[in-house]
Amino acid sequence: MIGLPVQPALANALSDWLSWLAHERRLSNRTVDGYQRDVSIFMRYIERRLGFKPGIEDLAGLRRDDLWAFQAERQADGLTAVSMARGLSSLRSLFSFFDKRGICNNAAVMAIETPRLPRTVPKPLSVEDAFETLDAVEDLALEPWHGKRDRALFALLYGCGLRIGEALGLSPRDIEGFDRIIVSGKGNKQRVVPLLKSVARELQAYLEICPYTLDADGPLFLGARGKRLNPAVAQRRMRDVRTLLGLSDTATPHALRHSFATHLLSGGGDLRTIQELLGHASLSTTQRYTEVDGERLQAVHAAAHPRAHRRKTN
Repeated sequence: MIGLPVQPALANALSDWLSWLAHERRLSNRTVDGYQRDVSIFMRYIERRLGFKPGIEDLAGLRRDDLWAFQAERQADGLTAVSMARGLSSLRSLFSFFDKRGICNNAAVMAIETPRLPRTVPKPLSVEDAFETLDAVEDLALEPWHGKRDRALFALLYGCGLRIGEALGLSPRDIEGFDRIIVSGKGNKQRVVPLLKSVARELQAYLEICPYTLDADGPLFLGARGKRLNPAVAQRRMRDVRTLLGLSDTATPHALRHSFATHLLSGGGDLRTIQELLGHASLSTTQRYTEVDGERLQAVHAAAHPRAHRRKTN
């Protein structure tokens, strides 16, 4: 981080952190750049607040008031709550690294609350955001196997349209062959969903690195202690992702299922097939999951309805 107004020891520690992000955690260039930008802004603020170049001991001595003042300054500059939340996420990553390496510890930074994000109308992710979500959720994991697990889980939600409960309810036996999965949906109704090769690769990557031995009839996705992964963990991972990528707070795990349906229909899939893949009892429910323009819905309706193919008679 060349050019930052910090003391040499802190500059070296910051460089070590960036190197760790890029080479040990193997984060994407976009993620590393975002972290570096946020931390650079913070370091320049600390230098102005202290009146001299900060060192490691100065970071250890920061109080909650210092952090609140930083947030207030960013808000006065016109930053949104989403941008400020992303900046705090970067700081937590930095101070967590410092703590684990024995460089310094600051509980105030780790405990500061993330700004409340605005609530908006639910909508599907764009195709680009959906793919970046898979990359980001792996990048953000502190343990490599957690990253592969979370990426495989989100790939199932987006690539197969599963509900979060359905995905977490899977057993290794349900994905045997890696060409289809047997899903137990609402009302214990089972359905068979084709497994995309790309999703199968994500699952295999997770299984290869998972440190626990999986029972064929046990849970497929495990938490840190080897028990079935809690849905709250997936929700937290998605919150971290949308903070990093600057996504709306409607970007939830369920939004990936929503996106699956919308992108399939936009790509030419028919509503009835999508209904079966999602496990909806009613076609009207499927329509609520597909947010596409009216012309597209009219085209699907015209192509599928018998009246559209009936010849006119004189």
